[in-house]
Amino acid sequence: MSKVAVVYYSGSGNTEAMADVIVMADVIVNAIGADKIECSDFSAAKVADYDAIAFGCPAMGDEVLEETIFQPMWDDVKTGLAGKKVALFGSYGWGNGQWMRDWEADAANNGVTLACESVICNEAPDDEANAALEALAKALA
Repeated sequence: MSKVAVVYYSGSGNTEAMADVIVMADVIVNAIGADKIECSDFSAAKVADYDAIAFGCPAMGDEVLEETIFQPMWDDVKTGLAGKKVALFGSYGWGNGQWMRDWEADAANNGVTLACESVICNEAPDDEANAALEALAKALA
């Protein structure tokens, strides 16, 4: 069984709501459980403790990752993620998802293979996003 971390940053609560769906997905709860961790409490030193990690960050500013807390954490951990099951998720209020495409490219350029399609949603997760987040949880488990 995999040990799973759900690492996230949330400004308005929407991305945290997405993290909650992953942590509470039946496949995670019944099989292995997951640690929900704010990105400020995660570092490269903790990567080895997990077999699978979901990272969540909303689109900020000009469709970028949050720059003061999340981006530095991501830069610290991304080179240690090769061989791990990794998934990305996040919410946005406007735009077209460019921040997620850029994030996926950065992951790939650093040897990270994503376990499933990334999940994005406009504002709070709806039924479609919840179903995609449960599929993400299944891919990690």
